[in-house]
Amino acid sequence: MRCNGAAGLLLPTAVPGAPLVDVAPAWLCAAHTTLTFPGPHAVPDNGKPLRGAIGSRRFEAHPTVRKDGSVAWWLVDDTDHQLIREALHVERERTAFLAKASNVLLSSLNLGRCMDVTAQMAAESLADAALAIAPARGHRLPVVTCLRGGHPVLSTLAVDPDDVPGLGEALRGFPPVPSRWIDPATAPAWMVPEGFGPVGSIVITPLPGHGVAAGALILLRTTENAAFSDEEEGFARLFAARAGAAMSAARLYAEQTAITDVLMQELLPPTLHHISGVDFAGRYRPSADHERIGGDFYDVHPAAVEGEASLVSLGDVCGKGLEAAVLTGKIRNTLHALLPLADDHQRMLGLLNTALLNSHHTRFATLVLASAVRRGNTVDLKLTSGGHPSPLIIRSDGTVEEADTNGTLVGALPDITASTAEVSLAPGESCVLYTDGITEAKGGPMGDALFGEDRLKRALAGCAGMPAEGIVEHVQMLAAQWLGNHSHDDMAVVVISAPRTHHLSAVNGRTRGRFTA
Repeated sequence: MRCNGAAGLLLPTAVPGAPLVDVAPAWLCAAHTTLTFPGPHAVPDNGKPLRGAIGSRRFEAHPTVRKDGSVAWWLVDDTDHQLIREALHVERERTAFLAKASNVLLSSLNLGRCMDVTAQMAAESLADAALAIAPARGHRLPVVTCLRGGHPVLSTLAVDPDDVPGLGEALRGFPPVPSRWIDPATAPAWMVPEGFGPVGSIVITPLPGHGVAAGALILLRTTENAAFSDEEEGFARLFAARAGAAMSAARLYAEQTAITDVLMQELLPPTLHHISGVDFAGRYRPSADHERIGGDFYDVHPAAVEGEASLVSLGDVCGKGLEAAVLTGKIRNTLHALLPLADDHQRMLGLLNTALLNSHHTRFATLVLASAVRRGNTVDLKLTSGGHPSPLIIRSDGTVEEADTNGTLVGALPDITASTAEVSLAPGESCVLYTDGITEAKGGPMGDALFGEDRLKRALAGCAGMPAEGIVEHVQMLAAQWLGNHSHDDMAVVVISAPRTHHLSAVNGRTRGRFTA
C-alpha cells in the first residue's frame, strides 16, 4: 500500500508494502475487500457514504477504482458534522418529548392525573424511576412513584422532606441542588421503589407553579447506568417547568371548584316540602343548560312559631347568569333578615327597595311575596306583587283566577307602591307563582310564538286537584315542550297547595266525624 503524508499521520503504522489489514480499521478493510474482490460476500451499495471511526475521530471514506484495479481511498474528517447531526437529533427528540408532555399534562385539570403523568413520562424518558411529590398536607407528603415500564402508584407518607438533601428546598421553590452534591447512598427507603436496586444517581428539581412551587420531581438511575449529566439535569428542569405549570393549574382549578360549590349551595333554590300543614313545591331552570344558577329565585321561610304564616318569595332579577345570581343572593339574604316583618309585605318591599338602591348594583328585580298559614282545612294566603306577574289560583272546579295584586318593581325607583290580596284555598286548591320566563318562552309549531298567560291558564285549569309537585312538573314540562331547542330566559315556578283532607268515620256511630290532612 501507499499513503500520503496526511494519511501517514492518521495511520502511523502505514508504510509502503504493508498489508491494509494490518494498518487500517476493520470497517475500511471490509469495504476495500468488497471493491477489490466482488462476490457474494460483498455488501450491497445502499447509496449512503461509508463512515467509521479511527481513534477518537470519525471519517467519511470515498473510494476511487483506478485503471489498474487498485483502489484509492479519500478520507474526510466528519467528526464535527457527525456530532452536530447527533446533537440535532437529540434536540429534536427532546423538543418532541416536551411538546407531547405539554399536550398530555395540560389536557387534564385533575391534580392526581397530572402527578401520574409527570411520574410516568419522567420514568420512561428521563430516568429509571421517578417520583412526583406534591406539597405536604398537614404532616403527610403525597407521593406518586413510577418505575420505567410500570404504572404510577400514589402513597401518602409521614416523612420529613428536609431529611433528603434538596427536597425540602425544592418543595419551597428554591433552585435545584446539583445531582453531584447528592450522595445516592443517603436516599431513604421510601424514596427507592421496591425492586429498583442500588441507586447510582439522583436528580431533585422543583416543579415551578404560579407564584408558589407546585411540588418536586425526583429522578433515579441505577448503578448500571451513567450518572446524570449537567445537560440532562437542565433538560429535566425544562420538563419540570411544564409539569409544575400543569399541576399548579390543576390545583388552582380544584380550589376554585371547591369554593364555587360552597357558594353555589347558597345560591341554589331550596328543595320544598310539606310545612305546617301546607304543601310547597318548586322548580327552577336556568337560561343555559350548562349553568346551575341565574336571575330567578324562590325561598320558603317556615314560621318561627307554630300557627303563624310561612313566607314564600319568588323573584326575577334583570339579567342572566352569574352576575344576576349574585344579586339574587343579596335579595334572598336581605329578605331573610327582614323575616321579623313578614306580616307586613309592603314594609318588607320598601326596605328591600332601599337596600338595592344603596348598593353598587344597577339591576332591578320583580318580586312576589306570599304568606301561607293553615287554618282548619283551608290555607289562607296574603299575596303582594312588586312589579311581578300576579299569582294564579286553581280552584277545585278547574277555574283559574288571577290574584288582585300589583305594584312597582324593586330597586329602580326611590318609592314603591304595592297592593296585597287575601285568598283562601280549600282542600285540593293551589296558588301558582311563576316568573315571566314561563309565559315568554318562545317556540311552538312555528318557533316564534310566546307560551303566554292564556295558554298557561288553560294548562293550569287541567291541574285542578293535582298535588303541588305534580302541578310544578306539568308546567315545566309544557314550557320545555313549547320551547323545543330554542333559547329561553330563566324559569321558576312555585306552587302552594291546601292538602286534600280525608273524612274519618264516626266511632261506633256515636261521635262526629273529623277531617285530617
